[in-house]
Amino acid sequence: MAVENVIFTNMCMVTDGAGNVLVQDRNDPGWPGVVFPGGHVEPGESFTAAVIREVMEETGLTVEDPVLCGVKDFYNDTGARYVVLLYRAARYTGQVRSSAEGAVFWTPLATLTEHRLVADFQPLLRVFLGEYGEFWYPRAPKDWDWELI
Repeated sequence: MAVENVIFTNMCMVTDGAGNVLVQDRNDPGWPGVVFPGGHVEPGESFTAAVIREVMEETGLTVEDPVLCGVKDFYNDTGARYVVLLYRAARYTGQVRSSAEGAVFWTPLATLTEHRLVADFQPLLRVFLGEYGEFWYPRAPKDWDWELI
């Protein structure tokens, strides 16, 4: 049995019940643009606790009952499999605030694609919306070709 080196992260689509989603305009020059909040799972942390913590750190909101809705995965340049667990949350408490990661704001889901999105976010959105379960980059992609599965 082969064992892989894996890095676990998360991303969460927070909705407000009025057709809006919470997004972050990232400050990272390596992956700039608008995306849903999220981050790394810490060693010993449950996946659900990690997404709740990451959303709170980046947006000021504490999401309640986040639901796992899909996964994004690829191999990074060190050969580790990078897994992004994708969540949706419709209940939250707190006040929206931006963080060092980037400006946070509500935007209508219907016009989300009019923003300057991070690379590959538009097809990834189809997983968040329930059309697919996985956004996958095959091993050693040459042109970062992806598949929706």
